[in-house]
Amino acid sequence: MNTFYLTTPIYYVNDKPHIGHAYTTILADVLTRFHRTAGEDVFFLTGLDEHGQKVQQAAEQRGVAPKHHCDEMAPRFLELWEKLHIQNDDFIRTTEKRHVEVVQKILQEVFDNGDIYEDEYEGLYSVSEERFITEKEAESGEFRDIKNIKEKNYFFKMSQYQQPLIDHINNNPGFIQPEHRKNEVLGFLKKPLGDLCISRPKSRLNWGIELPFDSNYVTYVWFDALINYVTAVGYNVHDPNFKKYWPANYHLIGKDILTTHSVYWPTMLMSAKLPLPLGIFAHGWWLSGESKMSKSLGNVVDPLDLIEEYGVDPVRYYLMREMVLGQDASFTMESFIKRYNSDLANDFGNLLSRVSNLLNKFFEGKIPKEEDDSPEGIVIKENGIKVVAEVWDQIETMRVNDAIESTLQFVRSVNKYMETKAPWKMAKEDLNATGKVLFTAAEALRVSAVLLDPVMPNRTKVVLETFNAQGSGLDWGGLTPGNKLNQHDVLFPRIDVKKLKKSNQTESKSVSPSNVITFDEFKNVDLQTAKVLRAEKVDGADKLLKIEVEVGDEKRQIISGIAQYYTPEELLGKMVVVVTNLKPATIFGIESHGMLLAAKKGKELTLITIDGEQVSSGMQIY
Repeated sequence: MNTFYLTTPIYYVNDKPHIGHAYTTILADVLTRFHRTAGEDVFFLTGLDEHGQKVQQAAEQRGVAPKHHCDEMAPRFLELWEKLHIQNDDFIRTTEKRHVEVVQKILQEVFDNGDIYEDEYEGLYSVSEERFITEKEAESGEFRDIKNIKEKNYFFKMSQYQQPLIDHINNNPGFIQPEHRKNEVLGFLKKPLGDLCISRPKSRLNWGIELPFDSNYVTYVWFDALINYVTAVGYNVHDPNFKKYWPANYHLIGKDILTTHSVYWPTMLMSAKLPLPLGIFAHGWWLSGESKMSKSLGNVVDPLDLIEEYGVDPVRYYLMREMVLGQDASFTMESFIKRYNSDLANDFGNLLSRVSNLLNKFFEGKIPKEEDDSPEGIVIKENGIKVVAEVWDQIETMRVNDAIESTLQFVRSVNKYMETKAPWKMAKEDLNATGKVLFTAAEALRVSAVLLDPVMPNRTKVVLETFNAQGSGLDWGGLTPGNKLNQHDVLFPRIDVKKLKKSNQTESKSVSPSNVITFDEFKNVDLQTAKVLRAEKVDGADKLLKIEVEVGDEKRQIISGIAQYYTPEELLGKMVVVVTNLKPATIFGIESHGMLLAAKKGKELTLITIDGEQVSSGMQIY
């Protein structure tokens, strides 16, 4: 039996699950359901990345242990997967004992192979990215929380695997997909590949997996996280599953983690003398209009909101149909509603209503005996056989949206067939011919439902239950003549756009203040405590002070118009509240990174300050 091993990235535990997480996981679920339908032995892995500096800091701010913090965050993902009807075979967390053991085993093997060495390093370090960055990256303005760090660390000799990796990519055309991502990686590898710093001293970070050869250090979060792909299939315990499933058929990833998966990970495997995955597929981003969805912009779509309103299957369908794998896709409610009404309500759902109503009306709700042997009926049958092979080819070549469109084109052809044959008129003259037409239409609908089952497992189940065809396969002829139909509700109630617009207008009118924001919008404002380290007047500006504050481990400069209310000396040592995720602004020629909170009444202004021995800088304000 063929095996099929598919992984999603392991998602960062501090993130709230959003449409990006939902998309990758639904995509993995759809692909693995297709492969299960084909009779393959499937293993589908997803999970969480729970180590690193950001997790440690978030836990400290909450006053809890990092593991406790992770244990509270993890259920959010599990609950969403359940609601999205994800059928994963394993859910791995990098804090699990089985994973810690594998990471340490591989680290020791790479060390024993002579591919890890200790050296002193000085460079720029991004706290948010949890990695050292180049001066060019620092100058790009994309990294705000940069520190200059000088310390001893352990390095992986990634550079010595540069040419073997280039050779592997060139000799295995399907290793990195799509093609333009492969070219991107090869372009990256044209420049000398440096060695990778794979440790962090415990004096700076203790929330991580301890190096087996030096207890004063923990491993770099990517050297930990990537190894989850071999942990889950039993590498450490010589589980037979490891030889059975590894190498993975595909790692599904977002394009933002392409380098780590297509450069770091393969070179790590080469050093550990393990086979490389067969494929790495990088999909695009979901955009909101023309902008990337991001927490800082406040334009992230919550999949739970969509599910609550329209159901799971329409959301799954839209996400799979709308994005061409490898390219970015734009999410709008207009396109969602248009796709729902056109494909699901008009084409697929309407065909079920038509066929079942006519069978109930003219054939006592029973499946007729024979299929249509007219030229039109034969074409439907031939196309029904062809579309199965076509869809499978598209799935194997990672063209999920094309596979869905091929199925819907077939559904549309059946609707056209019904219009041409007009069985509601035919029944008045030739009931036998009418039955043949309805049998062929019902069988075509059954095949379409089986093809769409991996995408919409709930609604397609309704179709199959209607015809008593549960468990039927993709071969033409799955209906049983004489079977009694089961009753069903409307498969996809049409969304009334006019009513929706009217409802939205009424809702907006009921909210009289123009400055009202939602709770989710408020949650996007990041408020943290900050200690004032320095303050001075801005030359030539009577109202402005240049203030240096400490926010946790980070120092930042803020320009504030409070010089008329506070002298620089009065501010020193105060614990203030700062908006930390405000877009940087240039004020009076000086860059400002944040805003102080203050209360004002008339001409009086007072800074919001916090007193107390237990209050430190960098604490989150809720």
